[in-house]
Amino acid sequence: MLGGRIYSPASPEATAMAVTDGVVVWVGQDTPGTALYGEGAEVVHLDGAFVAPAFVDAHVHATSTGLLLTGVDLTGCRSVAQVLAAVREAPGATVWGHGWDETRWAEGRAPTRSELDEAAGGRPVYLSRIDVHSALVSTALLAAAPGARSAAGFSEDGPLSREAHHHVRRAAKESIGAAQRAAAQEGFLRHAASRGIASVHECAGPDISGLADLAELLGRTGGPKVVGYWGELGALEAARSVGARGLAGDLFVDGALGSRTAALCAPYADEPGTSGALYLDAAAIAEHVVACTRAEVQAGFHVIGDAAVAEVVAGFELAEKVVGGPALAGCRHRLEHLEMVSAEQAAKLAAWGVAASVQPLFDAEWGGESGMYAQRLGVARGTGLNPFSRLAASGVVLALGSDAPVTTVDPWAAVRAAVHHRTDGSGVSPRAAFTAHTRGGWRAAGVDDGLTGTLVPGAPATYAVWRAEELVVGAADSRVQRWSTDPRSRVPALPVLEAGAALPTCLRTVLGGQIIFDREGALDGPA
Repeated sequence: MLGGRIYSPASPEATAMAVTDGVVVWVGQDTPGTALYGEGAEVVHLDGAFVAPAFVDAHVHATSTGLLLTGVDLTGCRSVAQVLAAVREAPGATVWGHGWDETRWAEGRAPTRSELDEAAGGRPVYLSRIDVHSALVSTALLAAAPGARSAAGFSEDGPLSREAHHHVRRAAKESIGAAQRAAAQEGFLRHAASRGIASVHECAGPDISGLADLAELLGRTGGPKVVGYWGELGALEAARSVGARGLAGDLFVDGALGSRTAALCAPYADEPGTSGALYLDAAAIAEHVVACTRAEVQAGFHVIGDAAVAEVVAGFELAEKVVGGPALAGCRHRLEHLEMVSAEQAAKLAAWGVAASVQPLFDAEWGGESGMYAQRLGVARGTGLNPFSRLAASGVVLALGSDAPVTTVDPWAAVRAAVHHRTDGSGVSPRAAFTAHTRGGWRAAGVDDGLTGTLVPGAPATYAVWRAEELVVGAADSRVQRWSTDPRSRVPALPVLEAGAALPTCLRTVLGGQIIFDREGALDGPA
């Protein structure tokens, strides 16, 4: 490929790249590239496009996100009435929806079950909150999950959380047929590929999806590579039976801040009667880490609140006494979210080789002095979440993701959010953020060969091609490519990611030399 910008440390001014049998064999300038590889080669003319390592989304829920793409999207609702209207208008015998967030509504509350029943007309309804840790359900769906009424987190007329939510989510999932599930998975993978994503980490578990769902997803070909995690204690053989990378991902130590189920050291500011929910203690965490380390597989946990982080650190300390620090580091265990972490805790996690799978769009959505975090925790605590710079400075491997459907699959927006953190000093540089969303994702999955996630000779030809340009206001029909500058970097600059700047458009996504997405008419020629 010729005539573009190639993001490669092997040749900072590269405009061309050669690929043979799915491997990058050369990067450099157009003229020597044509001389070396032009004769008989199939040529892609980039016309100024930007070529970079493809993104890795380090935390997704494929089926749920696919269902959102075809189901009831509540992320734009701004009132109880709008949610109820969406339910009334939804087609089908069962209503599956996601994305309501009462913290942004004038009423400051969710619809009641009686209101939902009236809108549903007797149909089963499952509407997950934006954080996916609580849900609104109709009486018809509740009847299909009888264990929910006696479980922790049950509410007679409000959202269900904790174990009650797990019961109704399982019932809702079981109501989905094989064809609908396949369509949802395939739709999600196509969507991810269209965003320049070549690999996703599916965080599955018994309270989220199911082994059959994970097995079907891992068996899909032709799209992004799926790295699967199964979040269940003592389930090594089950994970191996479906080809999961490890017993990690959403193995819940606690819940989420929006649903007030994240475990805190001090009570919630807006509900002082609760400090959240702690599902695993240090002893259980240590036992899991030791078992996985001895089996040489990744362990990992979903952890958000500061009390949960403290429990995880205590668990790793107990595990270190049994298997030793080098053995822990060799397995590249991982933590999902890790929103409330101190400098001392970050340093310990780095020493144990733990990777942090983080979601910058959480801060973009809920950070700042007036966001949901500040509502739940107060400004002092709420503005200290997601300290990416602290984790990076401690040496923790960062891997960026979306937690889709919690936030959208939009990797350039995630990179921008990691740079422009709502709390000064908590963000990272554009180069660090981009690396965390590309090479960092492979490292978090245990691939740390120094090549994967880069574009250098010998690396897999896994990349995306982008048109990075924006309209110039006041200049009719003219466009300009704008690039950030980093004089310390030996690689080409990244597209400008300031607020208001147009984000790059994906033209092609390639995984190991195979095209998995091609925007019609954008490029001519092979991968």
